[in-house]
Amino acid sequence: MVVGNSYMTVKKNKVVAAMLPLQDHWLPLSNLDLLLPPIDVGVFFCYQKPAKLAHVSFSSLVSTLKTSLAQVLVSFYAFAGEIVTNSEGEPELLCNNLGVDFIEAFADIELRELDLYNPDASVEGKLVPKKTDGVLCVQATELRCGGIVVGCTFDHRIADAYSANMFFVAWAETAQSKSISVHPSFRRSMLNSRHPGFYDASMDDMYVPVSSLPPPELPKRGADYTISRIYYVTAEDLAHLQAIASAEGYRRSKLESLSAYLWQVVAKASVRESHKRCKMGIVVDGRTRLGEDESMSNYFGNVLSIPFGERRAKELTEKSLSWTADVVHEFLEKAVNKEHFLELIDWVEEQRPKPAMAKIYCKGSEDGPAFVMSSGQRFPVRKVDFGWGKPVMGSYHFPWGGDSGYVMPMPSARGNGDWLVYAHMMKEQLELLEAEAGGLFRRFTAKHLNIHEDGSKLLFQKSETFMLISSSQVSMHLSDDFK
Repeated sequence: MVVGNSYMTVKKNKVVAAMLPLQDHWLPLSNLDLLLPPIDVGVFFCYQKPAKLAHVSFSSLVSTLKTSLAQVLVSFYAFAGEIVTNSEGEPELLCNNLGVDFIEAFADIELRELDLYNPDASVEGKLVPKKTDGVLCVQATELRCGGIVVGCTFDHRIADAYSANMFFVAWAETAQSKSISVHPSFRRSMLNSRHPGFYDASMDDMYVPVSSLPPPELPKRGADYTISRIYYVTAEDLAHLQAIASAEGYRRSKLESLSAYLWQVVAKASVRESHKRCKMGIVVDGRTRLGEDESMSNYFGNVLSIPFGERRAKELTEKSLSWTADVVHEFLEKAVNKEHFLELIDWVEEQRPKPAMAKIYCKGSEDGPAFVMSSGQRFPVRKVDFGWGKPVMGSYHFPWGGDSGYVMPMPSARGNGDWLVYAHMMKEQLELLEAEAGGLFRRFTAKHLNIHEDGSKLLFQKSETFMLISSSQVSMHLSDDFK
Protein backbone atom coordinates (compact mmCIF):
# COMPACT_ATOMS: atom_id res chain seq x y z
CA MET A 1 0.00 0.00 0.00
CA VAL A 2 1.45 3.38 -0.97
CA VAL A 3 0.46 6.97 -0.56
CA GLY A 4 -1.38 8.00 -3.69
CA ASN A 5 -3.44 11.05 -4.52
CA SER A 6 -6.57 9.35 -3.18
CA TYR A 7 -4.93 9.03 0.25
CA MET A 8 -3.69 12.62 0.46
CA THR A 9 -5.71 15.60 1.60
CA VAL A 10 -4.21 19.08 1.67
CA LYS A 11 -5.78 20.87 4.63
CA LYS A 12 -4.03 24.26 4.56
CA ASN A 13 -1.47 26.17 2.54
CA LYS A 14 0.09 29.21 4.14
CA VAL A 15 3.15 31.38 3.53
CA VAL A 16 5.54 31.65 6.49
CA ALA A 17 7.86 34.66 6.39
CA ALA A 18 10.70 35.64 8.70
CA MET A 19 9.40 36.87 12.04
CA LEU A 20 11.40 40.11 11.96
CA PRO A 21 11.27 42.58 9.06
CA LEU A 22 14.25 42.29 6.72
CA GLN A 23 15.53 44.98 4.41
CA ASP A 24 15.37 43.90 0.77
CA HIS A 25 18.79 43.28 -0.72
CA TRP A 26 20.52 41.32 -3.45
CA LEU A 27 22.72 38.33 -2.72
CA PRO A 28 24.82 37.28 -5.71
CA LEU A 29 25.41 33.60 -6.35
CA SER A 30 29.01 32.49 -6.00
CA ASN A 31 30.93 30.95 -8.88
CA LEU A 32 30.31 27.52 -7.34
CA ASP A 33 26.56 28.23 -7.07
CA LEU A 34 26.53 29.04 -10.78
CA LEU A 35 27.64 25.50 -11.63
CA LEU A 36 24.25 24.18 -10.49
CA PRO A 37 21.28 24.03 -12.90
CA PRO A 38 17.80 25.08 -11.68
CA ILE A 39 16.89 21.83 -9.96
CA ASP A 40 15.15 21.16 -6.65
CA VAL A 41 16.24 18.79 -3.89
CA GLY A 42 13.84 17.02 -1.53
CA VAL A 43 14.35 15.75 2.00
CA PHE A 44 11.96 14.23 4.52
CA PHE A 45 11.84 13.09 8.14
CA CYS A 46 9.44 10.47 9.55
CA TYR A 47 8.30 10.56 13.18
CA GLN A 48 6.25 8.02 15.07
CA LYS A 49 3.26 9.18 17.12
CA PRO A 50 4.73 11.34 19.89
CA ALA A 51 3.79 9.39 23.03
CA LYS A 52 4.86 12.12 25.43
CA LEU A 53 2.58 14.55 23.57
CA ALA A 54 -0.35 12.15 23.17
CA HIS A 55 -2.91 14.81 24.07
CA VAL A 56 -1.40 17.50 21.84
CA SER A 57 -3.19 17.95 18.52
CA PHE A 58 -1.50 17.86 15.12
CA SER A 59 -2.49 21.49 14.55
CA SER A 60 -0.66 22.45 17.74
CA LEU A 61 2.48 20.63 16.60
CA VAL A 62 2.25 22.35 13.22
CA SER A 63 1.91 25.69 14.98
CA THR A 64 5.24 24.98 16.70
CA LEU A 65 6.80 24.19 13.31
CA LYS A 66 5.51 27.40 11.76
CA THR A 67 6.48 29.65 14.66
CA SER A 68 10.00 28.23 14.85
CA LEU A 69 10.34 28.40 11.07
CA ALA A 70 9.45 32.12 11.14
CA GLN A 71 12.09 32.60 13.83
CA VAL A 72 14.88 30.65 12.14
CA LEU A 73 14.28 32.39 8.79
CA VAL A 74 15.62 35.58 10.38
CA SER A 75 19.08 33.98 10.32
CA PHE A 76 18.53 31.76 7.26
CA TYR A 77 16.89 34.54 5.24
CA ALA A 78 18.15 33.12 1.93
CA PHE A 79 15.45 30.43 2.17
CA ALA A 80 12.76 33.15 2.33
CA GLY A 81 13.85 34.92 -0.86
CA GLU A 82 13.42 34.29 -4.57
CA ILE A 83 15.72 33.82 -7.55
CA VAL A 84 15.63 36.42 -10.32
CA THR A 85 17.76 37.03 -13.42
CA ASN A 86 20.16 39.97 -13.50
CA SER A 87 21.15 42.13 -16.48
CA GLU A 88 23.92 39.66 -17.41
CA GLY A 89 21.42 36.81 -17.64
CA GLU A 90 22.75 35.16 -14.48
CA PRO A 91 20.58 34.08 -11.54
CA GLU A 92 20.73 36.12 -8.33
CA LEU A 93 18.97 35.83 -5.01
CA LEU A 94 16.59 38.63 -4.07
CA CYS A 95 16.31 38.56 -0.28
CA ASN A 96 12.86 40.11 0.01
CA ASN A 97 11.24 37.86 2.66
CA LEU A 98 8.85 36.45 0.10
CA GLY A 99 8.42 33.60 2.55
CA VAL A 100 8.13 29.83 2.48
CA ASP A 101 5.05 27.92 1.33
CA PHE A 102 3.94 25.74 4.25
CA ILE A 103 1.47 22.95 3.47
CA GLU A 104 -0.55 20.99 6.03
CA ALA A 105 -1.78 17.60 4.81
CA PHE A 106 -3.31 14.34 5.96
CA ALA A 107 -2.48 10.89 4.57
CA ASP A 108 -4.90 8.05 5.23
CA ILE A 109 -2.13 5.55 5.84
CA GLU A 110 0.01 4.38 8.76
CA LEU A 111 3.71 4.96 9.04
CA ARG A 112 4.50 1.24 8.94
CA GLU A 113 2.51 0.93 5.66
CA LEU A 114 4.55 3.50 3.74
CA ASP A 115 6.46 1.94 0.86
CA LEU A 116 9.63 3.91 1.52
CA TYR A 117 11.65 1.47 -0.59
CA ASN A 118 9.82 3.00 -3.57
CA PRO A 119 9.86 6.78 -2.90
CA ASP A 120 8.68 7.53 -6.45
CA ALA A 121 5.28 6.20 -5.38
CA SER A 122 5.18 7.10 -1.69
CA VAL A 123 7.21 10.30 -1.39
CA GLU A 124 7.53 12.16 -4.69
CA GLY A 125 4.98 14.99 -4.89
CA LYS A 126 3.13 13.58 -1.88
CA LEU A 127 5.16 13.60 1.34
CA VAL A 128 7.78 15.83 -0.27
CA PRO A 129 6.01 18.81 -1.88
CA LYS A 130 6.50 20.31 -5.32
CA LYS A 131 7.96 23.80 -5.04
CA THR A 132 6.27 26.43 -7.17
CA ASP A 133 7.61 29.72 -5.79
CA GLY A 134 10.54 30.97 -3.79
CA VAL A 135 13.52 28.92 -2.64
CA LEU A 136 12.04 26.57 -0.02
CA CYS A 137 8.74 24.73 0.39
CA VAL A 138 7.69 22.75 3.50
CA GLN A 139 4.96 20.18 4.11
CA ALA A 140 3.85 18.59 7.39
CA THR A 141 1.73 15.47 6.88
CA GLU A 142 -0.29 13.78 9.61
CA LEU A 143 -0.65 10.02 9.16
CA ARG A 144 -3.59 7.88 10.23
CA CYS A 145 -1.56 6.37 13.10
CA GLY A 146 -0.67 9.80 14.46
CA GLY A 147 2.81 9.75 12.94
CA ILE A 148 4.16 12.83 11.21
CA VAL A 149 6.26 13.35 8.08
CA VAL A 150 8.03 16.67 7.56
CA GLY A 151 9.10 17.11 3.94
CA CYS A 152 11.03 19.98 2.37
CA THR A 153 12.04 20.97 -1.16
CA PHE A 154 14.73 23.58 -1.83
CA ASP A 155 16.50 25.12 -4.82
CA HIS A 156 19.93 23.52 -5.21
CA ARG A 157 21.40 26.76 -6.59
CA ILE A 158 20.99 28.36 -3.16
CA ALA A 159 22.09 25.54 -0.89
CA ASP A 160 23.98 22.28 -0.94
CA ALA A 161 23.22 19.45 1.48
CA TYR A 162 25.68 20.81 4.05
CA SER A 163 23.85 24.16 4.09
CA ALA A 164 20.43 22.51 4.27
CA ASN A 165 21.62 20.34 7.15
CA MET A 166 22.65 23.48 9.06
CA PHE A 167 19.17 24.86 8.54
CA PHE A 168 17.34 21.70 9.68
CA VAL A 169 19.36 21.52 12.90
CA ALA A 170 18.84 25.24 13.61
CA TRP A 171 15.11 24.89 12.95
CA ALA A 172 14.85 21.96 15.38
CA GLU A 173 16.87 23.84 18.00
CA THR A 174 14.59 26.85 17.65
CA ALA A 175 11.48 24.67 18.01
CA GLN A 176 12.85 23.48 21.36
CA SER A 177 13.60 27.07 22.46
CA LYS A 178 17.33 26.45 22.25
CA SER A 179 19.95 28.82 20.90
CA ILE A 180 21.09 28.15 17.34
CA SER A 181 24.41 26.30 17.51
CA VAL A 182 25.62 27.41 14.06
CA HIS A 183 24.68 30.73 12.44
CA PRO A 184 25.00 30.82 8.64
CA SER A 185 27.48 33.02 6.82
CA PHE A 186 26.61 34.52 3.42
CA ARG A 187 30.02 36.11 2.78
CA ARG A 188 30.31 35.48 -0.96
CA SER A 189 33.72 37.20 -0.94
CA MET A 190 35.09 34.01 0.60
CA LEU A 191 34.68 32.39 -2.84
CA ASN A 192 35.88 35.27 -5.01
CA SER A 193 38.16 34.43 -7.91
CA ARG A 194 41.83 35.34 -7.85
CA HIS A 195 43.35 38.16 -9.90
CA PRO A 196 44.93 37.03 -12.06
CA GLY A 197 43.11 33.76 -12.12
CA PHE A 198 44.77 30.44 -12.81
CA TYR A 199 43.61 26.91 -13.46
CA ASP A 200 45.14 23.76 -14.85
CA ALA A 201 44.00 22.52 -18.25
CA SER A 202 42.61 19.41 -16.56
CA MET A 203 39.73 21.58 -15.31
CA ASP A 204 38.37 21.51 -18.87
CA ASP A 205 38.08 17.74 -18.50
CA MET A 206 35.86 18.08 -15.42
CA TYR A 207 33.57 20.98 -16.35
CA VAL A 208 32.14 22.30 -19.58
CA PRO A 209 30.20 25.38 -20.81
CA VAL A 210 26.57 24.49 -21.42
CA SER A 211 26.67 26.24 -24.82
CA SER A 212 29.21 23.69 -26.10
CA LEU A 213 26.95 20.73 -25.45
CA PRO A 214 25.02 19.00 -28.25
CA PRO A 215 21.21 19.17 -28.06
CA PRO A 216 19.75 16.45 -25.83
CA GLU A 217 18.66 13.27 -27.56
CA LEU A 218 15.02 12.31 -27.62
CA PRO A 219 14.31 9.18 -25.56
CA LYS A 220 14.15 6.03 -27.66
CA ARG A 221 11.09 3.81 -27.59
CA GLY A 222 11.52 1.07 -25.02
CA ALA A 223 14.62 2.72 -23.59
CA ASP A 224 15.62 2.18 -19.97
CA TYR A 225 14.48 4.85 -17.51
CA THR A 226 15.46 6.09 -14.07
CA ILE A 227 13.73 5.13 -10.83
CA SER A 228 14.37 5.84 -7.15
CA ARG A 229 14.94 3.27 -4.41
CA ILE A 230 15.95 3.38 -0.74
CA TYR A 231 18.11 0.58 0.68
CA TYR A 232 19.39 -0.35 4.11
CA VAL A 233 23.04 -1.39 4.53
CA THR A 234 24.32 -2.64 7.89
CA ALA A 235 27.55 -1.52 9.52
CA GLU A 236 28.84 -5.12 9.45
CA ASP A 237 28.31 -5.38 5.70
CA LEU A 238 29.99 -2.01 5.12
CA ALA A 239 33.02 -3.14 7.12
CA HIS A 240 33.19 -6.39 5.16
CA LEU A 241 32.95 -4.52 1.85
CA GLN A 242 35.67 -2.14 3.00
CA ALA A 243 37.92 -5.06 3.89
CA ILE A 244 37.65 -6.54 0.39
CA ALA A 245 38.18 -3.14 -1.25
CA SER A 246 41.34 -2.75 0.88
CA ALA A 247 42.69 -6.18 -0.02
CA GLU A 248 45.84 -4.84 -1.68
CA GLY A 249 47.07 -3.30 1.54
CA TYR A 250 45.73 0.24 1.07
CA ARG A 251 42.93 1.10 3.46
CA ARG A 252 39.98 2.53 1.53
CA SER A 253 37.12 4.43 3.13
CA LYS A 254 33.62 2.99 3.32
CA LEU A 255 32.45 5.56 0.78
CA GLU A 256 35.24 4.65 -1.66
CA SER A 257 34.47 0.95 -1.18
CA LEU A 258 30.73 1.31 -1.74
CA SER A 259 31.33 3.59 -4.74
CA ALA A 260 33.70 1.09 -6.31
CA TYR A 261 31.21 -1.72 -5.88
CA LEU A 262 28.36 0.27 -7.43
CA TRP A 263 30.64 1.30 -10.31
CA GLN A 264 31.24 -2.36 -11.12
CA VAL A 265 27.51 -3.14 -10.97
CA VAL A 266 26.67 -0.25 -13.30
CA ALA A 267 29.37 -1.43 -15.71
CA LYS A 268 28.01 -4.98 -15.64
CA ALA A 269 24.50 -3.71 -16.39
CA SER A 270 25.83 -2.21 -19.63
CA VAL A 271 27.28 -5.51 -20.85
CA ARG A 272 25.81 -4.95 -24.31
CA GLU A 273 27.96 -1.82 -24.58
CA SER A 274 31.04 -3.10 -22.78
CA HIS A 275 33.30 -1.11 -25.13
CA LYS A 276 31.86 2.19 -23.90
CA ARG A 277 33.27 4.24 -21.07
CA CYS A 278 31.45 4.12 -17.75
CA LYS A 279 31.79 7.23 -15.55
CA MET A 280 31.46 7.60 -11.80
CA GLY A 281 31.88 10.81 -9.80
CA ILE A 282 31.97 11.63 -6.09
CA VAL A 283 30.77 14.91 -4.60
CA VAL A 284 33.51 16.63 -2.57
CA ASP A 285 32.74 19.39 -0.05
CA GLY A 286 35.38 22.12 -0.24
CA ARG A 287 34.74 23.79 3.12
CA THR A 288 37.47 22.02 5.04
CA ARG A 289 39.81 22.45 2.07
CA LEU A 290 39.26 26.19 1.61
CA GLY A 291 39.03 27.15 5.28
CA GLU A 292 42.33 26.88 7.12
CA ASP A 293 40.43 27.70 10.32
CA GLU A 294 36.70 27.57 11.13
CA SER A 295 35.87 30.40 8.69
CA MET A 296 34.17 28.16 6.12
CA SER A 297 32.40 25.80 8.51
CA ASN A 298 29.22 27.90 8.62
CA TYR A 299 29.28 29.11 5.00
CA PHE A 300 25.81 28.84 3.42
CA GLY A 301 25.77 28.03 -0.29
CA ASN A 302 27.35 25.52 -2.64
CA VAL A 303 30.97 24.54 -2.04
CA LEU A 304 31.08 21.41 -4.15
CA SER A 305 33.16 19.77 -6.83
CA ILE A 306 32.51 16.49 -8.65
CA PRO A 307 35.72 14.74 -9.70
CA PHE A 308 35.09 11.60 -11.68
CA GLY A 309 36.77 8.64 -13.25
CA GLU A 310 35.98 6.76 -16.45
CA ARG A 311 36.90 3.26 -17.56
CA ARG A 312 35.69 0.83 -20.17
CA ALA A 313 32.78 -1.17 -18.84
CA LYS A 314 34.56 -4.41 -19.79
CA GLU A 315 37.60 -3.45 -17.72
CA LEU A 316 35.52 -2.63 -14.65
CA THR A 317 33.73 -5.97 -14.76
CA GLU A 318 36.95 -7.96 -15.11
CA LYS A 319 39.03 -6.26 -12.40
CA SER A 320 38.89 -6.87 -8.65
CA LEU A 321 37.00 -4.64 -6.26
CA SER A 322 40.26 -3.48 -4.66
CA TRP A 323 41.57 -2.41 -8.10
CA THR A 324 38.42 -0.38 -8.73
CA ALA A 325 38.64 1.16 -5.25
CA ASP A 326 42.21 2.23 -6.05
CA VAL A 327 40.95 3.98 -9.21
CA VAL A 328 38.28 5.75 -7.15
CA HIS A 329 40.86 6.89 -4.61
CA GLU A 330 43.16 8.13 -7.38
CA PHE A 331 40.68 10.48 -9.08
CA LEU A 332 39.18 11.57 -5.75
CA GLU A 333 42.58 12.53 -4.35
CA LYS A 334 43.03 15.17 -7.06
CA ALA A 335 40.11 17.22 -5.74
CA VAL A 336 40.48 17.04 -1.96
CA ASN A 337 42.78 20.05 -1.66
CA LYS A 338 42.53 23.84 -1.56
CA GLU A 339 44.16 24.49 -4.92
CA HIS A 340 41.56 22.42 -6.77
CA PHE A 341 38.71 24.58 -5.46
CA LEU A 342 40.57 27.83 -6.10
CA GLU A 343 41.17 26.74 -9.69
CA LEU A 344 37.52 25.74 -10.10
CA ILE A 345 36.43 29.20 -8.93
CA ASP A 346 38.84 30.81 -11.40
CA TRP A 347 37.63 28.53 -14.21
CA VAL A 348 34.00 29.55 -13.69
CA GLU A 349 35.00 33.23 -13.61
CA GLU A 350 36.51 32.91 -17.08
CA GLN A 351 33.31 31.34 -18.46
CA ARG A 352 30.90 33.93 -17.05
CA PRO A 353 28.26 34.88 -17.93
CA LYS A 354 27.98 31.65 -19.92
CA PRO A 355 26.56 28.87 -17.69
CA ALA A 356 28.65 25.75 -17.10
CA MET A 357 28.16 22.37 -15.49
CA ALA A 358 29.96 19.23 -14.36
CA LYS A 359 31.08 17.16 -17.34
CA ILE A 360 30.00 13.86 -15.80
CA TYR A 361 26.40 14.87 -16.56
CA CYS A 362 27.21 15.24 -20.28
CA LYS A 363 27.08 12.24 -22.57
CA GLY A 364 29.27 11.80 -25.66
CA SER A 365 29.23 9.16 -28.37
CA GLU A 366 31.76 6.99 -26.53
CA ASP A 367 30.10 7.40 -23.15
CA GLY A 368 28.15 4.68 -21.47
CA PRO A 369 26.29 5.00 -18.15
CA ALA A 370 27.29 7.53 -15.49
CA PHE A 371 26.34 8.22 -11.91
CA VAL A 372 27.38 10.44 -9.01
CA MET A 373 27.94 9.42 -5.39
CA SER A 374 27.15 12.13 -2.85
CA SER A 375 28.56 11.80 0.65
CA GLY A 376 25.62 12.24 3.02
CA GLN A 377 27.31 11.06 6.20
CA ARG A 378 26.84 14.49 7.79
CA PHE A 379 23.07 14.18 7.43
CA PRO A 380 21.95 15.11 10.98
CA VAL A 381 18.85 12.91 11.08
CA ARG A 382 19.04 12.29 14.84
CA LYS A 383 19.37 16.02 15.57
CA VAL A 384 16.17 17.04 13.77
CA ASP A 385 13.97 16.78 16.85
CA PHE A 386 11.26 19.44 16.93
CA GLY A 387 10.31 18.58 20.50
CA TRP A 388 8.36 15.37 20.01
CA GLY A 389 11.22 12.92 19.56
CA LYS A 390 13.93 11.95 17.11
CA PRO A 391 12.97 10.80 13.59
CA VAL A 392 12.66 7.06 13.02
CA MET A 393 13.80 7.64 9.46
CA GLY A 394 15.15 10.49 7.33
CA SER A 395 16.36 10.66 3.74
CA TYR A 396 17.13 12.97 0.88
CA HIS A 397 15.05 12.51 -2.28
CA PHE A 398 16.58 13.74 -5.54
CA PRO A 399 15.02 12.43 -8.78
CA TRP A 400 16.79 15.18 -10.70
CA GLY A 401 15.58 14.16 -14.14
CA GLY A 402 18.85 13.61 -16.03
CA ASP A 403 20.27 10.46 -17.59
CA SER A 404 23.04 10.16 -15.01
CA GLY A 405 22.32 8.41 -11.74
CA TYR A 406 22.56 9.87 -8.27
CA VAL A 407 23.30 7.95 -5.07
CA MET A 408 23.42 9.33 -1.53
CA PRO A 409 24.38 7.17 1.48
CA MET A 410 23.21 8.57 4.82
CA PRO A 411 23.43 7.43 8.44
CA SER A 412 20.54 5.41 9.80
CA ALA A 413 18.32 7.10 12.38
CA ARG A 414 19.48 4.40 14.84
CA GLY A 415 22.93 5.95 15.02
CA ASN A 416 24.56 2.50 15.05
CA GLY A 417 26.76 2.79 11.97
CA ASP A 418 24.17 1.40 9.54
CA TRP A 419 23.48 3.39 6.36
CA LEU A 420 20.45 4.31 4.30
CA VAL A 421 21.25 4.52 0.60
CA TYR A 422 19.04 6.61 -1.66
CA ALA A 423 19.61 5.56 -5.28
CA HIS A 424 18.17 7.26 -8.36
CA MET A 425 19.48 5.17 -11.26
CA MET A 426 18.44 3.29 -14.35
CA LYS A 427 15.87 0.60 -13.67
CA GLU A 428 18.06 -2.08 -15.27
CA GLN A 429 21.01 -1.13 -13.05
CA LEU A 430 19.00 -1.34 -9.83
CA GLU A 431 17.42 -4.64 -10.86
CA LEU A 432 20.90 -6.09 -11.34
CA LEU A 433 22.04 -4.60 -8.04
CA GLU A 434 19.19 -6.31 -6.19
CA ALA A 435 19.73 -9.60 -8.04
CA GLU A 436 23.45 -9.71 -7.23
CA ALA A 437 23.64 -7.92 -3.89
CA GLY A 438 20.19 -8.12 -2.33
CA GLY A 439 21.82 -9.27 0.88
CA LEU A 440 23.93 -6.11 1.00
CA PHE A 441 21.43 -3.57 -0.36
CA ARG A 442 18.35 -4.59 1.59
CA ARG A 443 15.04 -3.07 0.55
CA PHE A 444 13.97 -0.51 3.11
CA THR A 445 10.94 -1.92 4.94
CA ALA A 446 8.84 -1.20 8.02
CA LYS A 447 11.22 -3.22 10.22
CA HIS A 448 13.94 -0.65 9.53
CA LEU A 449 11.69 2.02 11.05
CA ASN A 450 12.19 0.25 14.38
CA ILE A 451 8.57 0.57 15.51
CA HIS A 452 5.78 -1.81 16.52
CA GLU A 453 2.26 -1.44 15.25
CA ASP A 454 1.48 0.43 18.47
CA GLY A 455 4.34 2.84 17.85
CA SER A 456 6.66 1.48 20.53
CA LYS A 457 10.30 0.77 19.88
CA LEU A 458 11.25 -2.55 18.31
CA LEU A 459 14.66 -4.11 18.75
CA PHE A 460 16.15 -4.58 15.31
CA GLN A 461 17.20 -8.12 14.52
CA LYS A 462 20.58 -8.14 12.82
CA SER A 463 20.96 -10.55 9.96
CA GLU A 464 24.07 -12.38 8.93
CA THR A 465 26.79 -10.37 7.27
CA PHE A 466 26.51 -10.28 3.52
CA MET A 467 29.29 -12.36 2.02
CA LEU A 468 30.67 -10.62 -1.03
CA ILE A 469 33.11 -12.33 -3.36
CA SER A 470 35.08 -9.94 -5.49
CA SER A 471 35.63 -10.51 -9.19
CA SER A 472 39.03 -11.97 -8.38
CA GLN A 473 37.23 -14.41 -6.02
CA VAL A 474 39.06 -13.04 -2.99
CA SER A 475 37.25 -13.36 0.34
CA MET A 476 38.73 -12.28 3.62
CA HIS A 477 37.83 -11.89 7.28
CA LEU A 478 37.93 -8.55 9.07
CA SER A 479 41.01 -7.54 10.96
CA ASP A 480 41.11 -4.98 13.73
CA ASP A 481 42.44 -2.41 11.22
CA PHE A 482 39.14 -2.37 9.34
CA LYS A 483 36.74 -2.33 12.25
